[in-house]
Parts: sequence; structure tokens; C-alpha cells
Amino acid sequence: MEKLPKIALPFVIVAIVLVVLLSKSAVTIDSGEAGVLFRTFGEGVVVDKPALGEGFHIVAPWNKVFVYEVRQQEVTEKMNVLSSNGLDIKLEASVWFQPDFKNLGKLHQEKSEMYKERVLLPAIRSAARSVVGRYTPEQLYSSKRDAIQQEIFEETKNIVEGQFIQLNEVLVRDVTLPSTIKDAIERKLKQEQESLEYEFRLESARKEAEKVIIEAKGKAESNRLLSASLTDKILQDKGIDATMKLAESPNSKVIVIGSGDSGLPIILGNQ
Repeated sequence: MEKLPKIALPFVIVAIVLVVLLSKSAVTIDSGEAGVLFRTFGEGVVVDKPALGEGFHIVAPWNKVFVYEVRQQEVTEKMNVLSSNGLDIKLEASVWFQPDFKNLGKLHQEKSEMYKERVLLPAIRSAARSVVGRYTPEQLYSSKRDAIQQEIFEETKNIVEGQFIQLNEVLVRDVTLPSTIKDAIERKLKQEQESLEYEFRLESARKEAEKVIIEAKGKAESNRLLSASLTDKILQDKGIDATMKLAESPNSKVIVIGSGDSGLPIILGNQ
């Protein structure tokens, strides 16, 4: 019985060592993450095999695992850029991106975990300066916002191509002009709007006048045709028809046949 503790001691030590090794060898990759394996006594960063996916993994205790977030991420950058005429413009843009999962090992080996600071942000700054420098403040403020956003995305994508970064979208969140320039642009836009409104009123008045003229010409033409068609014979026939209808009326009246102009009847004492 006294020898039992001495015999069990090696087993206890081995068990402790195994627990320590197991704790250092166990790696859990959370949702939306991936791990890059670094073999200390091997070739270093593993680039010829896929990254470690989500879940529980056992690695040699002397190796390391660098965990990366591989879901879509967003980074916001505020920068000062120059317009085509040299004015200082403040631009705020958001970038949607994620690391290339298939080349995560190469990304870690060549760019490290600071790939956003070393690659992505310099790329978006360079693209923004290049694109904004082709436009005037008026275009930046109004009509060209969507075009500028698309161009910045395309240029940034070209820069990061081959850098193991997947660029999903670039959003221009805000463009801030100097207050004096902004006020001048707003006044100009207001004047243009008022001018368009005035032209619209003039056009409406012109169309209304044309409508009145056309209606007057139509009425005049109708009267001309009617006047040409009313001969003395037709007027006499219509007068006779009217006389017959009046004679059938119960009202008291005196009708003198053929005593009016052109032989039309005269109606007296109409009640």
C-alpha cells in the first residue's frame, strides 16, 4: 500500500502532460472564421492546403493557428481629395470586403493580419483621389454621385486584384464641399430650377393660346360654312316649320304670315 503512490506518480505526471498538450493542441474555429496553420518545424505557413474551417481541430502543440474573419466586413474611410479644379473635397466611403478563403494562407504569408491597413485602405484612398480628380464640385454635389461611386469601386478592385482580397462594394456615404462652394452651387441650382419653371409656364401659355386660336378658327370656319348653306329658300322653310309649331301652342298670340324680312312670319303678343 505504501508503494502505490510511488507507482501511480508516473501515471499522474503523464496524465497532466497529456491534458496540457491536449489543451494546447485543441483549436476551435468560430462561425464566420477560418484558421491559417503555421508549422513551426515544417514549411511555415501552409499555403497548399485549404484553411481550417469552422469547428474543433487538433494540431501539434508546437504549431500555431492564426484565425481570420472570412465573412463580409465593412470598413469606413474619411479622406480629403481634390476636385478637377483643385478644390479640397471631404469624402467618406464604406468598403464591403472579405478575405479570399481559398488563398487565406497566401494572404497571411504575404500581407499578414494587417492586410486591411496595408492593402485595402491605401487602395481605396488612391482610387478615390484618382476618380474625384476628374470631376468638378458641381458634378460631385449632384448628378455624378452614382457614377463616381461605381468608378471608385472599379479602380479599387483593379488595385486589389491578385492581393487575395474579395472586394464586394464601395459606397460613397458623404461628399462635403467647402461652404462657400456649396452655397454657390445651391444658388445656381435654384436659379436653374426657377428658369425651367418659367420656361414651363411660357410653354403652357403658348399651347393655351394656340388652343384658343385653333378653336376660334374652327368656329369661324363652321359659321362660314353654315352661312353659305343658309339660302332664302331654306330660311323660309324653317320659318314655316316654326310657325306651324307655334300655331299648335295654347298660348295667345298673333302671327302675321309673310310680313317679316325675307318673307318670314312676325309673332305678336307672345304670352
